[in-house]
Order: sequence, then C-alpha cells, then structure tokens
Amino acid sequence: MSNDLDQAPVLIVPYVWIGDFVRCHSVVKLLRAQAPQRPVDIVSSTLCAPLADYMPGVRQAIIADLPRGRLGIARQVELAGKLRERNYAQALVMSRKWKAALAPWLAGIPRRTGFVGEMRYGLINDVRYGERKLPRMIDQMGALALPAHAALPEWPLPELKVPADEIAAWRQARGLADGAKPIVTLAPGAVGEGKAWPPGHYAELARALAADGISVWVLGGPNETAIARQIVATGGDRVRDLTSNDLRNAILAHAAADVAVTNDSGLMHVAAAIGTPTVALFGPTSPWHWKPLNPLAAIIEPPGDTEAAQRARSDGNAAVRHRRTADIAVVAVLKAVRDVLGAKRR
Repeated sequence: MSNDLDQAPVLIVPYVWIGDFVRCHSVVKLLRAQAPQRPVDIVSSTLCAPLADYMPGVRQAIIADLPRGRLGIARQVELAGKLRERNYAQALVMSRKWKAALAPWLAGIPRRTGFVGEMRYGLINDVRYGERKLPRMIDQMGALALPAHAALPEWPLPELKVPADEIAAWRQARGLADGAKPIVTLAPGAVGEGKAWPPGHYAELARALAADGISVWVLGGPNETAIARQIVATGGDRVRDLTSNDLRNAILAHAAADVAVTNDSGLMHVAAAIGTPTVALFGPTSPWHWKPLNPLAAIIEPPGDTEAAQRARSDGNAAVRHRRTADIAVVAVLKAVRDVLGAKRR
C-alpha cells in the first residue's frame, strides 16, 4: 500500500451473504496489520450488521439494503452520500458485479480496487485480473488488500468476540439462564440446492441429544421457523426454537453453546469464528473451498465415493455435486457431537 493510504479510512464493500461477510474479517485484520491506525469500515445489509459489532478492528458498518436483481439507483445514490461524508481513500469492492462498484464511484472514492468483472473500467480504477485462478473465496477477497500480483499470505483467522456479560443478559432475557448444560445448537438452514440436511434428520438428532440431558437450541431465520417447530415437536421439552429475523440471536446463542451442528451455511462461519466447536455437514459442496478458515471440530460428508472427495480439492463442487447431504447418517453426527462433548469434559 502506498504511504498516503496508511492513515486514511478504507472501505470494504463485501458480498451480502453471511458466510462471506464473516470471511471479510480476515481482510479487516490484514488491513489493520498493514496500517494499525487506519480506520476500516464495511458496507452491510441490515441482516449482517450485527456481525460487525463483534469484529475487532471494524470501526463501523455502513448499512445499505440494496435490492437484488435490479440496480436500485435511488438507494445507490443514498449510499454514495453516506460514503462521501466519510472521506475514504480506498474502497475494496469484493463482488464482480457492475452495480457493486457504483456507490463508491458516485461517492468519488479516489482508489476503487476490484476485479474487472462486468466491464467495470472507470467504476473500478485499480483493476485486478486473475480472479478465476484463485481457488477460494478468501483468496479472491484477500488479494484485493494486497499489491497487484503479490503472493498470497497465510490469511488471519476471522474472529467474532462476544462479551460474556452480553451473553448472560441475552440468556436472561430469553428465559434461558437456568437451562441445562451442555448446550448444542442446530442450524438447519442453507442457501443452495441439496446443501441442507433433512429436517427429519435434525429432529432425530435433537431427540437423541435431549435424551442425553442436553439442551438443544434451533437457530436460523424466519425461513427455518417451520423446520424448528418440527424439530421441537420431535425432540421434546429440552429443545427450543430460537429462530428469529435478528442475526444477533444466532450469534449470542452460538457464543453460549458448547457445540454447533450446521450445514454448509453462513451460521457455520459464525459459529467457527466465535470459536464454538462446530460439526459441519457437507454434501454437494467442497469442504476445502467452502469451509471456514477457522478450525472445525468435525467435517462430515456422505459415506463412500472417496475418490470424488479427493478430487474436490482440485475440481471444486463439480466433483461432488452428485452427493446427497441426506445420506449423512444421524448416528454419525450424534457420535461427533458426543465426541466433542466428551473431549470438553476431559
């Protein structure tokens, strides 16, 4: 980075998905390592904004709910006005879409860094090439915080630091303060065909965990509420539906939990960045490409076809697209959770 950027604020314009937003914290940490005094802000949807509150090194989230599938020029102009007030010297535009670069350009941010994407010459004036040669999303995002053609480093791990007193206050407010330990969270939601373990499997798992005396909290958004009710109906009194339209609830629940069970989803990244031991279920997606940088307690994939699992490292999702997450047995997930809890007790 040039010296004139060492103190001036920098803006990250991330993808809007929860998992990719969490990944962006690696970029925040990299920027702060390069110039510890430089303020780093991040554009956020209302959904993802609570994540920024727990990301060390983020000065503030600039909330902008831009529409999907259309330009939304009025909201782009509104966002540009917010950005102009903050005098950013540089914007790192993660998405390759043309409209992702529009507000930084309208705001007159002097240096706008991004991959060439949808012929964005002019909107992006620090143009990078070779995105498709970078194998993982974090490699693509992080490269924008480095000089062009620089070798990729060992990326710093994302972190979500949740204060203990905030967790305690949230549990008290939700009537969870006296709940039995240990606590296992289930996150049955997923975006993308075939990535979700079936609700019936989650319900069987919840019933078995409850029989062990474990408190089970089902997390997700409004789209997962019906699934949560099915799980609660099967699992019994120790199982709670904590789905909500506020992501903060899922963040705090994961921070309170002893183990998280998730699909390949945004909440997998949330749990891992908090440091909660996470059992992650992968079907038609490549764990090497899409798992968090943070360590996972276990990755469970459908049995058989080890050759495809090995090829996924080089071929990505194409090698495993045929796999069914539903083929992961409940007993395999239950064993993984019990193993983690047993290790914690020891």
